[in-house]
This record gives sequence, C-alpha cells and structure tokens, in this order.
Amino acid sequence: DLDIAFGLCDLGLGCPEIGNVSLSELSALRGQLGLPVERDLYFSADKPLSEYADEARRLGRIRV
Repeated sequence: DLDIAFGLCDLGLGCPEIGNVSLSELSALRGQLGLPVERDLYFSADKPLSEYADEARRLGRIRV
C-alpha cells in the first residue's frame, strides 16, 4: 500500500511507538497554529531506529 509508512510515531499522548502510519492521515493533521506536518529534508540518522525509539519512550516524546 503506497499510503502506509513505517517508522517512529508520536501521536502526542506521551507514548511514542514504532509502527505503521497512514500518509494521508498525516497530511491531514494540523498543529496548534494550523500548520501541516512537514518532513525534515536535512535529517540524517546517526543511530538505529530502535535507539531513537528507546530514547523517545524514556522521554515520552521524540527528540531529534
């Protein structure tokens, strides 16, 4: 399915998790200022996804 992505997701409930997410649902989301979700074109991972997930679970949010 071309509408599904896999990665580390945070729905703002303090429980980040690795899993599938609908790209169309992501594109429909708006933040507090009404701005859409954007991807960071300059992000470059420096560790495995599992390490980002472990850190996010400890913090209750994703930090990059």
